[in-house]
Amino acid sequence: MTHSIQLALVAGGAGFIGSHLCDSLLAAGAEVDALDNFATSSPDTIAHLLDKPGFRLIQHDVTMPLPADRWYDTVFHLASAASPPDYLRLPLQTLQAGSVGTENLLQLAARCGSRFLLGSTSEVYGDPAEHPQPETYWGNVNPVGLRSVYDEAKRYAEALTMAYRREEEVDTGIARIFNTYGPRMRAHDGRMVPTFIRQALAGEPLTVTGTGEQTRSLCYVDDTVRGLLALARSGHPGPVNLGNPHEISVAELASEITRITESSSPVEHIDAVVDDPRRRCPDIGLARQELGWRPEVDLAEGLRRTVTWFARLLPEREPLP
Repeated sequence: MTHSIQLALVAGGAGFIGSHLCDSLLAAGAEVDALDNFATSSPDTIAHLLDKPGFRLIQHDVTMPLPADRWYDTVFHLASAASPPDYLRLPLQTLQAGSVGTENLLQLAARCGSRFLLGSTSEVYGDPAEHPQPETYWGNVNPVGLRSVYDEAKRYAEALTMAYRREEEVDTGIARIFNTYGPRMRAHDGRMVPTFIRQALAGEPLTVTGTGEQTRSLCYVDDTVRGLLALARSGHPGPVNLGNPHEISVAELASEITRITESSSPVEHIDAVVDDPRRRCPDIGLARQELGWRPEVDLAEGLRRTVTWFARLLPEREPLP
């Protein structure tokens, strides 16, 4: 089954991934309503879209009753704080976005007969005991730890999505998004890629948490968005992992960023983060088989593009070659 996207609602449309998703939908000829409350995002992220035909920005919180003036064929739910500093600062709002917000959007999808796509996360696997992580792995999450407000919000959102699929026959899909990076991340986002790039460009020490031996698998945002669109159009229920199976340690990432930026910044080890996963790497066999999807942008190229974008934030620095 192939689902056609003509009129889409992107909740969290002014966020990092959401703004790139809006770009791709508009480029494919769809009309897009981007809904965002700007709790962790900025209108600047989608300023380039405001005058484009077919684009509408709605400032609204998904936990409040949603506008009912449009009938969408596709609803994307990317509305949530996603970086640790944000969801630790907004714990109740994060839980509400995953619970009340998800139900509001599912009810909208049910009313419109929409395809509903939940942007879930690799955090549902917690600190995984199985490696790499397939969709069949149930995870190892601390339900009462500081990070649980994000992990459990997404786990609940997945359960709610499946309940609406079974009980209300809503056409749903679940994407488990692994670490994604690229242009438009906030410089002080708190996640490692923008933090390391900002520090390297400013000549500051790169702050590596713990030993730096913990691993992540980084997917360039264009690849993540292609995966989201492939899943939305496929009709597959998921969950489907969307991430890059190339695994790299945090220490290696810091070294690669200093190389690309030609920075002399040293590495400074700081305290480890509580409940920080030791390894994180997706099994993307299902995405390959069902969606024909795999990442195409390698890490070095993706980091070069991201560094070039971030370098504009430091006008005193010479442009990168």
